[in-house]
Amino acid sequence: MSFQNLTIQQIRKKLIAGELTSVALTRACLERIQATNHQLNTFITVCEKEALAAAEAADEQLAAGNAALLTGLPIALKDIFNTLNVRTTCGSKLLDNYISPYDATAVQRLREQGAVIVGKLNMDEFAMGSSNENSAAGAVRNPWNSDHVPGGSSGGSAAAVAAGQVVATLGTDTGGSIRQPASHCGVVGLKPTYGRVSRYGVIAYASSLDQVGPLARNVEDCATMLGVVAGYDPADSTSVDCPVPDYLENLAAGVSGKKIGLPKEYFIDGLDAAVKQAITAAIETYRQLGAEIVDVSLPHTDYSVASYYLIATAEASSNLARYDGVRFGVRKDEGAGLISMYQQTRAAGFGDEVKRRIMLGTYALSSGYYDAYYLKAQKVRTLIRQDFLEAFEKVDLLLTPVAPTPAFKLGEMINDPLQMYLSDIFTIPANLAGTCAISLPCGFSQEGLPIGLQLIGQPFAEADLLQAAYAFEQATDWGGRSPELS
Repeated sequence: MSFQNLTIQQIRKKLIAGELTSVALTRACLERIQATNHQLNTFITVCEKEALAAAEAADEQLAAGNAALLTGLPIALKDIFNTLNVRTTCGSKLLDNYISPYDATAVQRLREQGAVIVGKLNMDEFAMGSSNENSAAGAVRNPWNSDHVPGGSSGGSAAAVAAGQVVATLGTDTGGSIRQPASHCGVVGLKPTYGRVSRYGVIAYASSLDQVGPLARNVEDCATMLGVVAGYDPADSTSVDCPVPDYLENLAAGVSGKKIGLPKEYFIDGLDAAVKQAITAAIETYRQLGAEIVDVSLPHTDYSVASYYLIATAEASSNLARYDGVRFGVRKDEGAGLISMYQQTRAAGFGDEVKRRIMLGTYALSSGYYDAYYLKAQKVRTLIRQDFLEAFEKVDLLLTPVAPTPAFKLGEMINDPLQMYLSDIFTIPANLAGTCAISLPCGFSQEGLPIGLQLIGQPFAEADLLQAAYAFEQATDWGGRSPELS
């Protein structure tokens, strides 16, 4: 059976009406994974037995008339979410043997709404990467062209949705790790406002930047997923206690009368011609939908990449100190003493990119350099956030590209870390500002690779963001397309 062109709501109606069973749907997903994973390498762990058992339980709930919002729907998770009794590797050799003893809050909320968890998705190691080439499980490939990257670090999450392996996925976004792969794979990816979704149980990369969000085939499905995982969690000290609206209620409200800002710093000379053309067409679509297009400035944008790679690496240096071979994960010990065991474990367990970022972060936090690097980066971050807040006094939303280019080829930038870091230049500022942003399809390159449009919303204004994204999706035919896989 094919479910690839159906939305969550359409599948849900079929399940409730008895036209479809969760077991049949889950088997179809598992068969699709088996048929395509050798080509794409999206999954690190497939939970076939557990998924089918959950699907059987879901069918019993459906038969009893007790359907929750996601009952019976096959969902997959970036392998950064602690998942009860399931291997949780974070794409690293260091956690290759780690079986989580609990569910992350976001996973727990999916289960409470009846979701069937079918497996854990490939990712850049510890979420450090923009191409999904930094995984101990090997690179993920783009479903539209397997010679190209899917984006990172949630590359498996985006590629699995694009390839029709699951209905929707969860990813995390520290500097663009949901939006950039969503753009490269032609799906919708949402980074909520920092504090909107609990980070409890999510393996930390940079704690002041990490955020959990959904990836799906269309805006409505993203809205559905966000409604399930959003909300206050006392287990997460950074979770914000504010009401969660019904994101589906006014989804079709449109953008007539809305002011959409174009930050001049995002429309740079180095922008790929196909990206520029697609974004220009998207701007015109919004104008025709009744939105007012306004030029704005975010003057500290030029400092965002440098600030991000000081703050993120410093926090990574601190967070990753816990991986010492003592309490969990892989241990390398030749009996030469404690310090030797630490060194051996971390040298063997961490990949090159993770080591690079730990060293950068440790240096930035070291005595004599803290004020010059980390503290100064935090001050610049405050200025970047202020830029956004001032812009939102004039406009309702901001419209920008997601990435300077469509998906690049595998191996093209792996030996040029600086160029790789610059591929996130348009997504990083929203993380530094802590606000919400979404990527949705807006075109294709001449090579047939997807191009994404980014909308950035005011803090905790995900409902407005989703409305604007839905209006564009309904007015165009870029969304919901599927790549042809052999």
